[in-house]
Amino acid sequence: MVAVGIDLGTSSSCVAVWRNGSVEVIPNEEGNKTTPSYVAFSASGRVVGETAKNQASVNATNTIYGAKRLIGRNYDDIGLQTDLRHFPYAVINKNGKPYIIVNYEGQKCFAPEEVSAMILFRMKGLAEAWLGTSVGRAVVTVPAYFNDSQRQATKLAGRIAGLDVIRIINEPTAAAFAYGFHKNINSDRNILVYDLGGGTFDVSVLKIGRGCVYEVKATAGNTRLGGEDIDNRLVAYFLEDIRKRYKTEVRSARSMRRLKFAAEKAKKALTSSNHAEVFIEALCGINYIGKISRSIFEHLCLDLFKDTLKPIDQALMDASMTKDDLHEVILVGGSTRIPIVRRILKEYFGSRKISSEINPDEAVACGAAIQAAVLSGETHERIQELLLVDVVPLSLGLETARGLMFKVIERNTPIPCRVVKEITTLEDYQNAMTIEIFEGERTLTKDNHCLGVFEMQNIPPVPRGVAKLDVIFEVDANGILTVSTVDRTTGNSNSITIENISRLRQQEIRRMISNADRFKEEDMENKRRLEVRNQLESYIYNVKRSVVENLDSLSGEEFRDMIGECEDALTWLDENEDCLREEYERKMSELLQRWSFDIRKLDAAHRAKRHREESVCDQTAIIEELSEER
Repeated sequence: MVAVGIDLGTSSSCVAVWRNGSVEVIPNEEGNKTTPSYVAFSASGRVVGETAKNQASVNATNTIYGAKRLIGRNYDDIGLQTDLRHFPYAVINKNGKPYIIVNYEGQKCFAPEEVSAMILFRMKGLAEAWLGTSVGRAVVTVPAYFNDSQRQATKLAGRIAGLDVIRIINEPTAAAFAYGFHKNINSDRNILVYDLGGGTFDVSVLKIGRGCVYEVKATAGNTRLGGEDIDNRLVAYFLEDIRKRYKTEVRSARSMRRLKFAAEKAKKALTSSNHAEVFIEALCGINYIGKISRSIFEHLCLDLFKDTLKPIDQALMDASMTKDDLHEVILVGGSTRIPIVRRILKEYFGSRKISSEINPDEAVACGAAIQAAVLSGETHERIQELLLVDVVPLSLGLETARGLMFKVIERNTPIPCRVVKEITTLEDYQNAMTIEIFEGERTLTKDNHCLGVFEMQNIPPVPRGVAKLDVIFEVDANGILTVSTVDRTTGNSNSITIENISRLRQQEIRRMISNADRFKEEDMENKRRLEVRNQLESYIYNVKRSVVENLDSLSGEEFRDMIGECEDALTWLDENEDCLREEYERKMSELLQRWSFDIRKLDAAHRAKRHREESVCDQTAIIEELSEER
């Protein structure tokens, strides 16, 4: 079965496949290599991608985007609460997790994993249509600084979408694969991947060695910094401009969505121009015309751009490198096209080469496709020796006395890895122990992120400090953690593959998979509905063309009546875009019955006309032949 690489992005997603010795980026129906990570719900059903984004301004509260900023996080996360202020759709707290509310067949709520699964299912469908075969396996990318919860949630999204996620890899690492393949590197090189996407920022330092060994030396980043934050700064600027000039407050979700789209367009325009203008008709009763210069834009967002330098310093320090040790800096993510970003990096790195040779929107998916090919047993000479050595993005440990964080695996430890540490009891004759697992860099566990809790029972009742237990932390190639404990005296053990409070219960997972299957049927029904509609439209146009071609076989009244009926039928189609399949079938049946006699008459006239034309041609040929004989 074919395996693909999928870049599941905050603002857009991309799918690629290894085929015939190279990587192919798969376009969507509109011919675009990236597809907006938007899902919209309306009376006519669910749509994903370009169509969903295009109707967002008129259906703001039921159009979901930015789900990647919610996935695998707790509802009371401070960062998540800040993000929620910018979303037009409603998000509620359900068992400590964020759930998105939409009006669809009544009020429905979806976990971020479900929304991400809808996008992955769309990517899967594009690949299957392009390749002409089923796609069941995928390598899916995540930001390097995604924690264990977010990685697990992303893998679950793939499962809901019907994909076997054979590997979760970091986005900068995938981009490094694409870079190495493009450059055909055969010597040792140190590179830094600077990945500023729609919703996240990552930096990774890698050493590419002879024999296609990619060793990640360090990662750092910010999962809440990206193009969306830049757009929000522009929105705030235009809101203030509207308040000052028009004394008007923009409050409705629809108006805010329209303003957000305008801000995004202005940002893109400022990439190549010094000024940008936005025009939004009938915005809260006004026709708004806003202007912004590149210098103002850069001033508004300067702190965001400079914030990207801190993780670079951290990653270089963790990798025991300096800027001078780097051979090249690779730019990934659409936001790296912003001129001031490149200017700041040029000033920071000095003589180091800043490379944008690989497409920043497609590089991550291409790298994921290369990894998918390797894991599928591809033997092409350019990738058969490829080896990835990735790292743990955050330190992993457990809580000890007085809430201290006891680190078992340090940040940037190569994975897969297995570390064993000794622990003991804290009280006399203690026969049970609660193991609380955390990730983070702070000294106290209350300042870090709780991953999960489990109980170790039947410990021999001895004085404190006498019992000896081994705690074993194992991180697999996907960066997913399993923790177990073993009592050295009794051999008694217990383990957990992290299932923390931000994760979903099995009942919820089963519900989501069931919903995904239901949507699959709905999507198929929608496809059949559109096929019937297209058949009806083609039939009407064929009849209209036949009437025009056989004008001389009809009276003036017959011609006007037939053309009028065709126009009425086309108008009905335009006014009934959301009909059920059965309604289109009824309309087709009605027109077939109404026009059957007229069509037979036109066909007979057409055959007679063609016969006359053929007879004339035959007579002409005979005359020409006789003339030649004379």
